[in-house]
Amino acid sequence: MRTNRREFIAASSAAAIAIAAPAMNTAAAQPKSRPNRIGVSSYSFFQFTRQEYRPMEKCIDLAAQMGFDGVEFLLRQMQKEAEDNSYLQKLKRQAYTLGLDLMGLSTHQGFLRPDPEFRQKNIDETIHQIEIAYKLGIPTMRVNTGTWGTSKDFNDLMAHRGIEPPIKGYTDEDGFKWAIDSLTKCLKKAEECGVILGLENHWGLGRTPEGLNRIVNEINSPWLQITADTGNFLENPYEKLDQIAPKTVLVQTKFYYGGGTWYSLDLDYDKIAAIFRKHNYRGYISLEFEGKEDPLVAVPKSLAILRKAFS
Repeated sequence: MRTNRREFIAASSAAAIAIAAPAMNTAAAQPKSRPNRIGVSSYSFFQFTRQEYRPMEKCIDLAAQMGFDGVEFLLRQMQKEAEDNSYLQKLKRQAYTLGLDLMGLSTHQGFLRPDPEFRQKNIDETIHQIEIAYKLGIPTMRVNTGTWGTSKDFNDLMAHRGIEPPIKGYTDEDGFKWAIDSLTKCLKKAEECGVILGLENHWGLGRTPEGLNRIVNEINSPWLQITADTGNFLENPYEKLDQIAPKTVLVQTKFYYGGGTWYSLDLDYDKIAAIFRKHNYRGYISLEFEGKEDPLVAVPKSLAILRKAFS
């Protein structure tokens, strides 16, 4: 039987598609993972000392100009303004029009005191902070256990590498009970507002991965997870980050160009990215610049390192 030219071309094309289909299906079944999105903490510009960068509007503009995907707010940088809802909505609008996510709120609280009224005051403040995050549309909020307060000041605490004794007459076991009870009382509001609390390795009982995991595991709620700060494990950071990575909902990444105020760490971000990739971390990376160099120079340099490592 004779085959005309048109039939031959049609048959050849069908065969080529059939041969290519398995390869195409294999490629479709294994899509390339998207890189982690990268935000910047407003603290990177302000650092409590650079008053020209205190306005949150300025930090949002700089984040957009430098090519970040989102912004994390330090609440102490906008404490009074945060009580004005119209101001919060203005910030949300500004970020959206610049293509930025508001992806984190970094807060302070403390629960390591025997006084029930002190702890309740901090519980109430934390609940109010959750409401601020909700108004801003922010999905995760950094929380702390607080410190024992037995150091002379923060500089003294840093001089002792974050280690301090409990209040006289009490032990860490008392502190764990207080922290677990207090954080648990914040979770109803967190769930109501859809804000995941991220307990940070930020001194106090969160200074070690064992302490963080104990609190999070005992509470056992999807609304309390971990914020992993790469600069707050001063010894064996990679091993310790690996221990908290499975429950991490935000990674804060420290850089120290120009030298740090209290200390400087030489961190390998390719290694850190590999740790979180191993645990399938898909969330935000937040840059926290803590060096003395001009942030307009240091922050873009830091971002370039993070883009490469977390790509």
